[in-house]
Amino acid sequence: MIYTVTFNPSLDYNVTMSELKSGLVNRTEKELMLPGGKGINASIVLHNLGVETTALGVVAGFTGQEIVRLVKERGVKTDFVYASEGFSRINVKLHHGSETEVNGRGPRVGREELASLYWRFDQMEEGDVLVLSGSVPVGFSESVYMDIVRYLEGRGIRIVVDATKGLLANVLPYHPFLIKPNHHELGEIFGVTVSSKEDVVCYAKKLHEQGAGNVLVSMAADGAVLVTEAGDVLCASAPQGRVVNSVGSGDAMVAGFLAGYALAGDCDYALRLGVAAGSASAFEADFAAGDCIRQLAERIHVQKL
Repeated sequence: MIYTVTFNPSLDYNVTMSELKSGLVNRTEKELMLPGGKGINASIVLHNLGVETTALGVVAGFTGQEIVRLVKERGVKTDFVYASEGFSRINVKLHHGSETEVNGRGPRVGREELASLYWRFDQMEEGDVLVLSGSVPVGFSESVYMDIVRYLEGRGIRIVVDATKGLLANVLPYHPFLIKPNHHELGEIFGVTVSSKEDVVCYAKKLHEQGAGNVLVSMAADGAVLVTEAGDVLCASAPQGRVVNSVGSGDAMVAGFLAGYALAGDCDYALRLGVAAGSASAFEADFAAGDCIRQLAERIHVQKL
């Protein structure tokens, strides 16, 4: 089973308009309401690819109830903790030639909710995968992912972390199975500007040396670089297509990689399916279907550097 955790999920209100005029009344052309949050996004794509997954996290209020309903509507198993106060956030995604986002803050999550989430971790079994991704609620420290990884150490659970800065760097001593920064986040970790594939390879190797198993770095239209547990460097170019909605494409890449690895146990296929999932989702207003992702994967070539 692949479990995903979304500490701060959302309702994503996607709006398409011809242009956005500040200070004036604007009219929408298309609207789409989706459940949001990096872990939820990954679970949806995993389900689309036929891989068993359960979405975990913390929700609150009427918006939280709607998030859970929408996730279940897509066939994904859920086991969310319900916070007693506040409401889950609404994120507004404006598509008007470019993309503008207005993201809410979300509810405060206390010790009681965190304890309930840890109880769910205790039900996991050896061989399961746990995906920790995205931001954490107000008041949480950057050690929260590290605390979870340390709590689960020695149980044979593969840990995946898709986060930024300290949330990611803190888990490296505990040897996560996979981490997935994008090239901008990779630069932020080391305080540098990453502007080329050579830079990506250099700093991805450093994260591998610091404890990460597989290091998957997404590079938007330039595809992705993977440093494997064995230290091999694989590179895959992204297929061409018209980007409709790039939100969640990185989460789809994580899901595609995990699905490919679960199905084939092979990093080459995992990388191809990961890049295909990320690209296919960027080419659609919603997350792409499994058949679409698999067809796109056949067009992707992986090169060993």
